[in-house]
Formats: sequence, C-alpha cells, structure tokens
Amino acid sequence: QVQLVESGGGSVQAGGSLRLSCAASGRTSSRHSMGWFRQAPGKEREFVAAITWSRVTSYADSVKGRFTISRDNAKNTVYLEMNSLKAEDTAVYYCAADTDYSGLYLRLMEKYDYWGQGTQVTVSS
Repeated sequence: QVQLVESGGGSVQAGGSLRLSCAASGRTSSRHSMGWFRQAPGKEREFVAAITWSRVTSYADSVKGRFTISRDNAKNTVYLEMNSLKAEDTAVYYCAADTDYSGLYLRLMEKYDYWGQGTQVTVSS
C-alpha cells in the first residue's frame, strides 16, 4: 500500500502562484511514476502533469509552460509548481502513484493505483 497526502492548496488571485506537494508513505519506490490530476465542479477529473522515475515529464496542453512537476525521491515527495494561475485552474487537485515501472500511458487515470484525498485550489479573477 502507498499513502499519498497532498498539501499546498489555497486561494489565490489570477496571475498568482501556488506550489502543491504530495508526500508518499508506505511501500514507496523511486521507480513509481507520479501524476497530478484535477477535477473542477461539474466536470470530469482530468490529467494535469506526470513524471516518471527518470524524471521524464508530460503536461496537459492547458498548463504547459505554466506548471512544473518535479520530484524529490529522498523525501518521497512530488511537487506541482503552478504559475500564472487562471480562474479555470480552480479545482481539487489529486496526486496519484503508478506502481507499474513502465512510465507509459500516464495521462490515463486508470493507470494509477493509489490516489490522495485532494487539495482545493481556488483562483479568483
């Protein structure tokens, strides 16, 4: 089992920045791929960003150039640096872990085995 706990959410004005953290515990591995997803009210959960064990990153087009995903394996923590935030970034953000070491298909929710409880991000315009 892997436990994931997100933190760092909050309220910010448009154009501002936030840094989300996801702390992993339990049967963690530096070879797990990690992802961030988000779900806005009334919408389906969607892919935001992912990072493989070798630090290959991928992003949704809507956040490319504004968000940066990174990981600190020594701390078992994954980060999502969010800059130039927009009102449409408002959502609950979830961290997820993929225990398959392939690093493939990370844009798919079904690929992930463990999820955090989410952290709210609210961007006011």
